[in-house]
Amino acid sequence: MDNASLYSDAYKPAEIAIRVQQMGVAKAKADTLTVLVLAVLAGAFISLAALFFIIVTTGSTLGFGLTRLMGGLVFSLGLILVVIGGAELFTGNNLLAMAWAGGLISTKDVLRNWALVYTGNVLGCLGTVVLVWWGNVGSLGQGAVGETMLNIAHAKAGLGWGEAIARGILCNTLVCLAVWLAMGGHSVTDKILAILFPISGFVAMGFEHSIANWFFLPLGYVLDASHSLNTTGAIQNLAAVTLGNILGGTLLVAGVYWLAYLRAGQKV
Repeated sequence: MDNASLYSDAYKPAEIAIRVQQMGVAKAKADTLTVLVLAVLAGAFISLAALFFIIVTTGSTLGFGLTRLMGGLVFSLGLILVVIGGAELFTGNNLLAMAWAGGLISTKDVLRNWALVYTGNVLGCLGTVVLVWWGNVGSLGQGAVGETMLNIAHAKAGLGWGEAIARGILCNTLVCLAVWLAMGGHSVTDKILAILFPISGFVAMGFEHSIANWFFLPLGYVLDASHSLNTTGAIQNLAAVTLGNILGGTLLVAGVYWLAYLRAGQKV
């Protein structure tokens, strides 16, 4: 087989496992300022993708399923920017658990990275909320966009604790699988195609992404002139979805693939 053919083939799953583990070590050892700057970028990227979702689905007459699919496709912009552009996203960084399970980084390393990245992501989301609010983006479509923003926030704040955790688990299983698949590609095209369907799927199926919710919920709060948004429900959503995202990414993706390919005695 020639070099061109070798390069065109995706990395095998066992090779991806090694690459993800090595990526985890590099992320855990990165300096604080770099991590924070890239985390703020990721929060902004996910927020812009969430706004894209709102704009595209507002007023859609395609029916529930197709509208959700269309919204999921455009929301994929967020992870595409994170992976191709280079940024630090909390949900994807749950894959650091593979390097931790292999003894390559410590618990302190993991928690440091997660804390820095989560903080940066939230700052990026809140900064985007301020700009969207100042720009009066909710007035688009004769105010229909603002109504969609509020409706999304109300729906998320109304989820029960168990519902939010379960949807968070399912969401980050697909997000981490999208990152996993992207690590298997060589080209920008490979990586984009790998991201599209897992991300479209989680959005279409109504799963919950903690960082996206740091855009949706604060945006709904600043637009809620009637003060009807359930603040307690919004806080509960953010906590429950974050926990669910951690469980989905660490146990159902990082943990399963570590057991399959990287546990002691495995040959890869």
